[in-house]
Amino acid sequence: MPAAAATGYDRAAELCALDATLAGVRGLVASGATHVPRIFHVPDPDEALHAASGGGAATVPVIDLGGDRAAVVDAVRRAAAEWGFFQVTGHGVPGETMAAAVAAVRAFHDADGGEGSDKARLYSREPGKAVKYHCNFDLYQSPVANWRDTLYLRMAPDPPAADELPEICRDALLEYAKQLKNLGDKLFELLSESLGLNPSYFTDIECNQGQIILSHYYPPCPQPELAIGTSRHSDSGFLTILLQDDIGGLQILHDDRWVEVAPTPGAFIVNVADLLQLISNDIFRSVEHRVVAKNRGPRVSIACFFSTHFHPASTRMYGPIKELLSEENPPLYRETLVRDYVAQYYNIGLDGQEKTALSNFRL
Repeated sequence: MPAAAATGYDRAAELCALDATLAGVRGLVASGATHVPRIFHVPDPDEALHAASGGGAATVPVIDLGGDRAAVVDAVRRAAAEWGFFQVTGHGVPGETMAAAVAAVRAFHDADGGEGSDKARLYSREPGKAVKYHCNFDLYQSPVANWRDTLYLRMAPDPPAADELPEICRDALLEYAKQLKNLGDKLFELLSESLGLNPSYFTDIECNQGQIILSHYYPPCPQPELAIGTSRHSDSGFLTILLQDDIGGLQILHDDRWVEVAPTPGAFIVNVADLLQLISNDIFRSVEHRVVAKNRGPRVSIACFFSTHFHPASTRMYGPIKELLSEENPPLYRETLVRDYVAQYYNIGLDGQEKTALSNFRL
C-alpha cells in the first residue's frame, strides 16, 4: 500500500489544493482555519524554533547614514563583515513613502482572493513574469510550506508597464521602488569604499542592475509552534534592503544563535547576500535568517533585492575581486555567471539552504 494511502496524507494533492484556491495562506485564514495544515508542519517543532538568543545581549548594528562619511564607511564595513546585517537610519527615504508602501501592500493582501479577483489574475509561478502573486515560490520543491504569501515585482531591468501592477498598490510601490533604487546605489558606494575600492566599483560591475521587490504577507497563525514564516536561508543576490512593520519575527543566525531583529521605527534592514560574499572573498558575510510564525498579525514586510540581470546572453563572470587578493588572501571561490549561481540556488530550494549553494562554488 502506498505511504500516502497508509497515512491518509497525500502531500502533493494538498499542495495542489492550496495552489488551486488562488488565495494563498491568507485564504486559509479567511476561511476560518483553526489548525495548521500538515504541509506547513516543521519537521521538529521542539528544536527551540521560536526562541531567539534571549537576554538582549546581541543586537544588530544601527548605522546613521547621515553621519560623518568616514565613520559611516567604517561602521558599514564592520557590520557587513561581523554581522552581515545592519539597520540604517538617516537614509533619505521619506517616512511617508515607507508608510504608504506598507499600507498599500497590506491592502493588496487583505483583499479577497479566488476566482475573478485581482489576486487570481496575477497568481502565477512563471519565472519570466514581471508581476505575479503566489503562495511560496518553491511550494513544490520545499519540504515545508511557509506561512506566507508574496506579491512579486521585477522593477529593473525591463520593468512592467504601470497598468500591470495592481491598482490598489501601484502608485505607492512605484514610488517606493524609485526611492529604494537611490538608497541601494548609496549603500553600494559605501560598501565599495569600505573595501578601499572606487565608490562606483559595485555599480560599474552591475551589482545593482536588477531590482526585485517582494511584498510578503504573514497572516496570524493559529498554531505558530508548528509552522515557520520563512525557512532558514541566505539570499542569492548581492544586497537586500528590507522594510518590516512593527510585528517582528525576523531572526538572524549570529554566533550559532538566533538573534531577533527588533523593528526600529523609520529604519531599513540591510543584509549582505551570497554573491557579495563571493566577490568580497568572505570579507563580507551573507548570513542565514528566517521569519518565525506568530499568532499576531498580519505581518507585512517589503524586501528589495539587488542583483544583476541574469540574461541568457550575459557573459559577465563574477569571482573574488582581484584588487582584494594577494598571496596571503587567495581566491576562495570560482568565478560564475549569475544565472548559473541563481539556478543552483533555486534548484536547492529555500528550505534547508544552509548556504549550500554558496559552498558549492568554493574552491
